[in-house]
Amino acid sequence: MTGSRKLLILGGMAFAALGMLYGLQYALLVEHQTLDHMGGSLSQSFAAAASRNAGESRAALEQYGETKYDYVRQVDAHSHWIGLATLMIVLGVIFERVNFSEGIRQLVAFSLLAGSALFPLAVILQTYHHGAVWKALAVFGSGLVIAALAATAWGFARPGTTG
Repeated sequence: MTGSRKLLILGGMAFAALGMLYGLQYALLVEHQTLDHMGGSLSQSFAAAASRNAGESRAALEQYGETKYDYVRQVDAHSHWIGLATLMIVLGVIFERVNFSEGIRQLVAFSLLAGSALFPLAVILQTYHHGAVWKALAVFGSGLVIAALAATAWGFARPGTTG
């Protein structure tokens, strides 16, 4: 088994476990309170609007928006880790058919691994700080994944023998 194949399969298995464990802890410890807070904020906003209290309604809607922002990122991060992990495992099984030298395949596999780690992690970190740094890291991580997948597709389509 080549190093690139091991990297993809073992990295994929690690990310699948990480994503599932992260999702499990979120579902057990945080999600229900978050959904309750979202529902409460909407209810409070509608009640304030019915009482013609625009300021209170707006504040409750802003609370809902902030909570929803965090909720979506938490759910997206764990599902992206699992999805990218599945993709890495599937590609790892057939990665020796990518028509590049093993050195190039290792670079592509490492790029996919790094992007698959960085993208969801940066998304989670956006819930703690909404700054541009974490958004830029998420974009960079997703860019690494896209570049690695494009290189993989090119390697599959490329005529020649594998190295």
